[in-house]
Order: sequence, then structure tokens, then C-alpha cells
Amino acid sequence: MKTELVTTLKRQATRLISELQEARSPILITEHGKPAAYLVDVESYETQQDRVRILEGIARGERAVQEGNILTHDQARKKMKKWLA
Repeated sequence: MKTELVTTLKRQATRLISELQEARSPILITEHGKPAAYLVDVESYETQQDRVRILEGIARGERAVQEGNILTHDQARKKMKKWLA
């Protein structure tokens, strides 16, 4: 992963964005020698957000099972009938 200073981002944003889109690898932006932000391309960001939503759904499902909030297949089918018809 590439690391750049925040001043480089300010002065050469167009070049960095072009490199980012080509390499599809995040750029770590530092300020005063410390990590400040990551610069990522849009496609990678959107893919990451999709994955987070899927993982959150799985976590909600696992929590529901642990809490006993489950249905049998037939119960679920009856509840979903209005969407499946």
C-alpha cells in the first residue's frame, strides 16, 4: 500500500486519483507523520460496503438464532406467502 503526505494530496490530487483508479490499491494519507485517512477508489469502496451489509445481516441472523427468534420452514413460508405469490 502506498503512503502519501496530506500536502502531496493537496498539491497532486489529480495524479493520486489517477494512480488510485489504475492500481485499485488504497493510499494511506498521513498528517504530521501519523495516519489520517485512506483514499480508495469508488468501486472498491462500494464493494466493501456491500460486504459489510452482508456480514451485518449474517450477524443479525446469528443473534436471532441465539435469542430463539426462529421459525420453522412452514411458518416462514406462511409469513412470506404474500411476497411469493
